Amino acid sequence: HTGEKISKLYPHLTYIYDNILDSMEDVRRIAEDSDVLFIALPHGHAMKLVKAIAGLPVHIIDLGADYRFADTSVYETWYHVPHTDPEAERVYGLAELYRDAIRGAHLIGNAGCYTTASILALTPLVQKHLVQTDSILVDAVSGVSGAGRTPKESTHFPEFYDSFTAYGAVSHRHTPEIEQALSEQAGEPVTINFTPHLAPIARGILATCYARLADGVTEEDVDAAFAARYADEFFIRLLGRGAYPSTKYVRGTNYCDIAWHIDPRTHRVIVFSAIDNLVKGAAGQAIQNMNIALGLDERTGLDLVPMYP
Repeated sequence: HTGEKISKLYPHLTYIYDNILDSMEDVRRIAEDSDVLFIALPHGHAMKLVKAIAGLPVHIIDLGADYRFADTSVYETWYHVPHTDPEAERVYGLAELYRDAIRGAHLIGNAGCYTTASILALTPLVQKHLVQTDSILVDAVSGVSGAGRTPKESTHFPEFYDSFTAYGAVSHRHTPEIEQALSEQAGEPVTINFTPHLAPIARGILATCYARLADGVTEEDVDAAFAARYADEFFIRLLGRGAYPSTKYVRGTNYCDIAWHIDPRTHRVIVFSAIDNLVKGAAGQAIQNMNIALGLDERTGLDLVPMYP
């Protein structure tokens, strides 16, 4: 598509953003003319580009997985690709948790979509040591856009319409990413079982997280943990205990809606979180990280009203 208008590839941008697509062959020249470079490529490709523009002052935000892991051996184990840039200094790009590190950062590994919904849902609980960290369960449902634009049988309309299916049980690559962030927040190892599901909707993620409460923890302790952790976070909307978030109410925005329930019979807390996988789970989060890195108002370009109905 080199030489074509972006709006030809993405018609919704007609008259809004008609810039001409450039070739990636001279990425160093592009980087020299840019303040920020967003990389949105399959895993394994960002490493090559980052090495090609080494030494330039441009801020790099990788929406793929190449720079999400502090320990590159974890990346190699789960993605089955050698990491060719293990020495690069990178920051994990989940603003609500790593804002201070993101400020001024040169290389940011944008958090994944499932991981964003799951980590934000569970962080207040593991930070305050309110739950047992060796038996957390996460079930998350995503719209079909999470599978990308490449045509495949599983996302062909007659295949996914009027159907609901799980996939990637015990092997999904977002598992170690969730564990990495939660372990850092807890100050101790956190182990999860993560199972993603595909729903016949275009966009959105709803994560349902189950954790057993630590001894002596009350409903009020859980309420207070969420309130204290997210009181000043513009993009986190706490719906409170007993509510049910919906993907419909975050559609097209950078918001994450969170609610929780306490089951006294099983002594578990159940946390729900809803995001738009394409915004807070990808592009919106990247813009939020850019704003922080450049010292801009964090909400710049993201103060959006959800599309309804």
